[in-house]
Order: sequence, then C-alpha cells, then structure tokens
Amino acid sequence: MTISDVAALAGVSIATASKALNGRDRVRAETRQRVIEAAERLSFRPNALAKGLLSGQTRTVGLLTSDSVGRFGIPVLLGAEDAFGAGEMAVLLCDARGDAIREIHHLRTLLSRRVDGLIVVGESTNPRPSISRNVPVPVVYAYGPSGDPDDVSFVPDDVGGAMLAVRHLLAMGRRRIAHVTGPMDYKAATDRAEGARLALAEAGLAQAGETLYGAWSQRWGRHAAELLLTAEPEVDAVFCGSDQIAAGFVETARERGRRVPGDVAVVGYDNWEVLSVETRPALTSVDPNLERLGHTAAQHLFAAIDGRATPGVHAMPCRLVVRDSTAPSGGS
Repeated sequence: MTISDVAALAGVSIATASKALNGRDRVRAETRQRVIEAAERLSFRPNALAKGLLSGQTRTVGLLTSDSVGRFGIPVLLGAEDAFGAGEMAVLLCDARGDAIREIHHLRTLLSRRVDGLIVVGESTNPRPSISRNVPVPVVYAYGPSGDPDDVSFVPDDVGGAMLAVRHLLAMGRRRIAHVTGPMDYKAATDRAEGARLALAEAGLAQAGETLYGAWSQRWGRHAAELLLTAEPEVDAVFCGSDQIAAGFVETARERGRRVPGDVAVVGYDNWEVLSVETRPALTSVDPNLERLGHTAAQHLFAAIDGRATPGVHAMPCRLVVRDSTAPSGGS
C-alpha cells in the first residue's frame, strides 16, 4: 500500500494525506482523523527512508561500546535500546573492544550511515577522551564519562552507593566496619572508598583499618580476608567494592570459622546476580541501576538531537538490595 491508496480511500489529495500522517499543521482535525483511519484500514506504514529525506533525520542512532566483556556495558545497552525502541529508533551497535583504532573505524562507519546521534558506553567509570568535537551529531556518554565537561555524560553515583551500603551496616548495629575494594587507579574504587569514609564520619566512627585496594576478583577477596581478619580480628562488617571481592571474602571468612552474617556482615557492589544470588549466604549488594542509566542516556540523546542538550556529568542514584549476608549484630 502507498500513500496514494490512503489518500484515495480518505478522499483527500496526496499532499493532504502526507501532512495528516506527519502531524503537520493546516489540516483539519476531522480530515486528519479520516486519513489516519484510512491508513489503519490499509495497514499502511510510512516509508522510513522517505520520511528521513523529508525531516533530515534517519531515525537511526549508533551505540559504540568499549566493554569487550560486556559485564557493565550490556545492561547499559539494554536500557538504551529499550528507550530507542519506544521512540521507534533503529539502533546500530559497534564494539570497539577497548581498541582506540577500532573505535575510530566504527565511528566512521556509523557516521557514514548518517546516524542522528551516538551513545558511547565506557568499560569503566574513569573519564575517557571526548570524541564530540570531531563528530557532526550529538553524543551522550554512558558509564564512562567524557573528559570534556561540555559533553553530556551519565555515570552511577558510586559515592552515594557506598554510603547506602555503610549506612545499612550501621543500621544493623555494626560498628567495626572495614572496606576492601578494587585497584586504586579505578575511579569506581576511590569513589566507593570515599563514600564509605563519609558515611562512617557521618556516624562519628572511624573505619576499621585502612582501605585495602586490590584486583576486582574473588582471589583478591580471599586474600584480603586473610589480611583483614588477622590484622583486625574485632571487625564485625565488611563493605566490599564488588560482588566478586565479597564472594571471595565470604569464602575465606567461613574457612576461618567466622559466621556470615553472625560474626561478620558482608555487603558487595554491582548486584551481579551470577554471584550475589548464588553466594551462600546470598549477598546484600549495591545495584548501580545500569539499565536505568542506559535508558536515561538514550532519553537525553533524544533531547540533544532536538537541540536540548544537558552538559555535564550526571550521577545516577544506586539502590541497595538486601539479602542474607547482612543481619543485625548477633544474628545467625
């Protein structure tokens, strides 16, 4: 079916049918309704290419990720794709796999397809170089923020997420709270350490021992448990910078005869259900809401395409998912 068929059935000119279907002014309400009903009866769908030529937009966007593992990138991409689908936008996905040369190649490919905008998804929350000044379409950065404050970036509020974790442990009656996290050169690790410090200071308490920095791994969690439980035997709670670290910590704590959560309550981070739900006991964990972050980034890309950009780094709130690894002091 073509727009000519719709116009004939509605008893209007092709020009009027086109204006009615594209929401243009100067079409009477009853005429517009008649055209819409005719289009529905004929199962007419406007040609996307033709609409693009008229509007100057292709109704396609590019998603460029550097997260080759997909641990954090995939939830962000799912949230973004959900928003684009609701807005009837087609999505072209490219994975640079952390390679700068591959990223440049994919960027050129996406621009050659005349995308209306781009979302760039980082592999960590460390700031990354901006690409916006060399790109003729709006760009929004998700998870990994742009180093240019004039760009639009969305990141999890890791300071706030860590404060949620420590406040929860304090509410459970814990007072000797330690912190074990990832590498010091990751902004996520230093932000979470800062959030833990702020929440303890808010309660008038000092942290049990120094923050222990290491790898984002269960092996490091096991080793950190050995170090911490030897140096700080009175510790009654541990906030871990990732679920992997927390799972390793729980394993060693139990081997050393420490009950979790009875003797030591443990909170993880990321709410990675492969670990958080399957660890015994199941881990209380901070969820950075990455799908929501991706969805919000996509909505702001729509706004940027319409000329309503919101520059700056926007920190998105996290939430705490409470499970069995935390309980009031003295619990089993």
